[in-house]
Amino acid sequence: MDYSVENNKERDYFKKDFSSINILLKKIRTALVEGEKVSTSNLDLSGIIDYEKNLTFVYITLFQEGLKPIRWGSNRSNLDETINRDIEKIRLYKTYSDFQVSNPDKCRIMIEYVTEQIPAEIDKIKYATFVPARFEPGVTGIKIVLQNTSYLYMPTDAWVNSQMDYKTALNSLLRKTYIKNLTNKISERFAILKKTPHQCYIIKSRTFITYKDDILPLYRGNLLYEYSPEAIRDIAMDGADWTLKYQQENGKYLYYYDAKEDNYVDHEHPTRPLDNLYYNDLRHCGGIVTLIRAYQLTKDRKYLEAAKKGLDYSVTLTKEHDYNGQKAGYIFCNRKAKLGGTGMILVAMMKYRVETGDKSYDEYIKMYARHILSRIYKTGEIMGYYIHPDFQNGQPLINMSDEERRATFSFYYPGEALLGLALFANYFKDDEQLRSEVIEKSEIALDWIVDERPKIYADLFTALPSDAWLMQAIEEWATIPEFRKENYINFVFGDAETMMKNMYKKDDSPFIDYEGSYYYNHGDHFYPDGSRSEGLVGAYYLAKKLGREEIADKILKACRLAAKSQMLLYNNEYNNYAHKNPQKSKGAIRFKATRQWIRVDSIQHVACFYFRLYFAEIGLEAK
Repeated sequence: MDYSVENNKERDYFKKDFSSINILLKKIRTALVEGEKVSTSNLDLSGIIDYEKNLTFVYITLFQEGLKPIRWGSNRSNLDETINRDIEKIRLYKTYSDFQVSNPDKCRIMIEYVTEQIPAEIDKIKYATFVPARFEPGVTGIKIVLQNTSYLYMPTDAWVNSQMDYKTALNSLLRKTYIKNLTNKISERFAILKKTPHQCYIIKSRTFITYKDDILPLYRGNLLYEYSPEAIRDIAMDGADWTLKYQQENGKYLYYYDAKEDNYVDHEHPTRPLDNLYYNDLRHCGGIVTLIRAYQLTKDRKYLEAAKKGLDYSVTLTKEHDYNGQKAGYIFCNRKAKLGGTGMILVAMMKYRVETGDKSYDEYIKMYARHILSRIYKTGEIMGYYIHPDFQNGQPLINMSDEERRATFSFYYPGEALLGLALFANYFKDDEQLRSEVIEKSEIALDWIVDERPKIYADLFTALPSDAWLMQAIEEWATIPEFRKENYINFVFGDAETMMKNMYKKDDSPFIDYEGSYYYNHGDHFYPDGSRSEGLVGAYYLAKKLGREEIADKILKACRLAAKSQMLLYNNEYNNYAHKNPQKSKGAIRFKATRQWIRVDSIQHVACFYFRLYFAEIGLEAK
């Protein structure tokens, strides 16, 4: 469907003069401080706030660092009565006196008001189909009228509460009603609501928030961004600086940070004790690579020093075994030895070696390379795990059944391993015998993974490719002329083409920030995905390496769109108003558009994509 007309109207809206809203919010601030009434009679709000009784609920929210937001919404006979009711109720909060409302540098004020409501049936609201009754986190909300009382989940509730699914949103709404007292089970709450007379609506809103003495119009609780090479360079550097700033003395990076709650509890491992939080060796190596990329841009050795500390930590996780009478080494972490773990430390060490000329890790590099070679079967298949606690009693997986290979299948690990081997083959010239074996076995592995894997594991492939690491590996291998094989090249450009096809365009979605993000099926909630984009920019570099300028230009344009979509994930001083500790979250890069979760790899993938794209924009090649 062509959404161009409505989307153009939406884009034009954000070009309006919002000075009247700025004046209104200053009036609201004064009224909050002094207790006086607000009058809008001298403000021209037409086309911005067109008040309608029974529709235009208006919410005012106060945000301040370290404090839980104060929020109140109402709908009275006119705009002035509604705003003044909100002010009256906010001033009655017990915590109101904790807010420095008179100081716009400390206390930020948001105004959000309903502009449209669409009747919907509670169990027919969609999340992955573009229909009027769609819940789109941050853009639409939910209104329920129950026993003549209206309850609203405003669109920005998703952003403020770090939510992105309909089930969570609806439960948040029901917790405002008497139904919350009847049962603690979400499914039972939904069932009670469906049996109870009610009206349900999908709602849309407009939102503004103060920023010092100015205001910002918000979309999805965030800002709308414009792409430029300088903008992505700065975001990448902020991500690298955030990674460096919170590195621990033992070399580990800050693995996970929940900006909403200001804690380090990983959503995938919520029960881990605070003194033994989950850590991931592969993502750790991604942090190392991010810092090396920052060094490539700045030549500031502080990034190399922090990368070296990261390498030294990985060395402590290294275990050894015999490979053809020589030492092989692998990373053992969380009771597992993942192919990708050893592949990523090899990638990180080789990139460090290339930038520094430091050969002090050479014995480890060779051990890691040998271990990866030991995991390549004679067919060319690379095994995803060497040790897994759920298989063969946690012993080394030397001989694996078809079922075990399928159960431990990974799209990511072989690509990471082959990228490490490619860097070894291209830049490690101090052990020609090992290098020759790496080249020989890697070709067998690449042939298998490109030609045979799609047949054997066809059912595991999805509409959106997941092989970004393999795309980068093939790009690196193409440095060697003998590896410029058509099946390898076609694989990379084929996956790039599919990524570009499964990328939202300017007007094929009703949401104006979807452009450049990915989907499995059209209508999916968007994926602003740095990981896949690393593969896409790798395809660009491969096209340049092969002199295929037309393909390179097409991919570069798509990379720019992808980069623009990922700017939504960046935390800055304008959009981190709902975070408990805005100074800590500033500069980091989140997982999702409305989730306030940060992980070392959510920074790594976007930052490394941005670094390589920036180098492409200025005509340099990032190794």
